[in-house]
Amino acid sequence: MNMPRLGYLGTGLMGEPMVMNLLKAGYEVTVWNRTPSKCDAAVAAGARRAESPVALARQSDVIMACLTNAAAVEAVLFGEDGVAEVTGPQLFVDFSSMDPGLTREFAERLRTANGMGWVDAPVSGGTPAATAGTLTIMAGGSAAEFAQAEPLMAPLAQRVTHMGETGAGQMTKLVNQIVSGCTMAVVAEAVNFARVMGVDATRLTEALAGGFADSKPFQLLAPRMARETFENPLGTVAMMLKDLDTIAEVGGDRAELPMTDSARALMRATCDLGHAEDDISTLILTLKGRT
Repeated sequence: MNMPRLGYLGTGLMGEPMVMNLLKAGYEVTVWNRTPSKCDAAVAAGARRAESPVALARQSDVIMACLTNAAAVEAVLFGEDGVAEVTGPQLFVDFSSMDPGLTREFAERLRTANGMGWVDAPVSGGTPAATAGTLTIMAGGSAAEFAQAEPLMAPLAQRVTHMGETGAGQMTKLVNQIVSGCTMAVVAEAVNFARVMGVDATRLTEALAGGFADSKPFQLLAPRMARETFENPLGTVAMMLKDLDTIAEVGGDRAELPMTDSARALMRATCDLGHAEDDISTLILTLKGRT
């Protein structure tokens, strides 16, 4: 069977390494990014550059995207020179994180516009997993659409789970972000507490490895927080805050979210200090400033 031609919208922190892994797997990939220079590395590795989402769609059988938010997804699909203007691509696989209700709405709009199917496939694992091809993907869509998308995601992930119909992947990602976002805030609190109390915070991951306090976020973030080294972001404060805000909106008055609300407050304060686009580890600076 011929390998489908892939289009990839969004070559930022997560998208670029994902494209690299698709290229390594032998796929023909066409890329587009709102800031064209962010496609340069992918193009140098063998991808083709498109001048617009509609141009990308004309060269693709399946289109993937990893974009900042729902507004960005809507713009590339339904805005001027958007994907919806083209008939031909079979499937849209969205790795972005957004409101499950908007996912269902956009999927129906796209199907009506040009007949494309939709798989919402948000990811977890941050830039290290995106680079290694070991992301965790939680997917929503029909069984047939998931079956079409699953082998295309194999070069990107260590685990891909079909969670149900359209929107189920996004709802599962919100569950993931409750655990992840609150853990990030707690790690910052623990590292700051250690520092204030005279414990060598740079040795925490060694000391707590394998115990109940250990976790992947702890192992990745505690050393960065302890040393205040924020280069090569694992993920930005703004991106996590966006997801936690979505959780609050979706949960409304149906779900109690006290820990999520506390994590949101810490992240919003960190954004207010000018670290919105910096690594999530900069949460430690907000707590340090209050101590």
